[in-house]
Amino acid sequence: MNIAVYDMSGKQVGSYEIDPAEIAPRVSKQLLHDAVVMYQANQRQGTQKTKTRGEVAGSTKKLYRQKGTGNARAGGRRSGTRRGGGHIFAKRPRDFGWRMPRKALQQAARMALASRIADDEVKLLDSIAVDAPKTSVVAGLLKNLGLEGSTVLVSPEKHDATFWKSARNIEGVSVSPVAELNAYSILRSRSIVMTKAAIEAFRASAVAAGKGDPESGKKKAARKPAARRSAKKETK
Repeated sequence: MNIAVYDMSGKQVGSYEIDPAEIAPRVSKQLLHDAVVMYQANQRQGTQKTKTRGEVAGSTKKLYRQKGTGNARAGGRRSGTRRGGGHIFAKRPRDFGWRMPRKALQQAARMALASRIADDEVKLLDSIAVDAPKTSVVAGLLKNLGLEGSTVLVSPEKHDATFWKSARNIEGVSVSPVAELNAYSILRSRSIVMTKAAIEAFRASAVAAGKGDPESGKKKAARKPAARRSAKKETK
């Protein structure tokens, strides 16, 4: 498929041909879901805390005697069944983070970008040139591309401090070099703006990784036992 290439003024200056299957031969929704859930879980602070009945201020004395009052029996005023008492199942600080295999996350990033390309949600720029930190330049660029007011991920080939300072004040716009892209950052924005150099770098890394096909490893593993059996027969 062909992707239109624009300049900073929003004028089409060429096209870029790419096959999404070259980046990821297939897209696994389950893998993408697991990767996104992992990134979101790792962002949780986990600092919530409530007090138990042992931590709430108050007397431990029994409110009134057990029998003879005609009322239901009652314990201390710090009980969790009373107003101002402690929580029965109090929340404690905890770490919600967990990890997935590195190769699985890399494969998920390739699948995410391949799906965005197939859905025509990626716009390409020939280059990004910002002389001085100026928010109006990036705002004008997004307006020229028809992306004003939507969430956008801008991905240059390398980190550009000037461009990052120009885009950080725009709501919904995030900037991430191509080397720092992951499945969550690719999927959470409605549109993606990349430079030709950035998509070529991502494409080269996908080809170097063997296109991220997990089936190739399974086929090789399935052939190993047969090879071992044949070797045993020859030794006999």
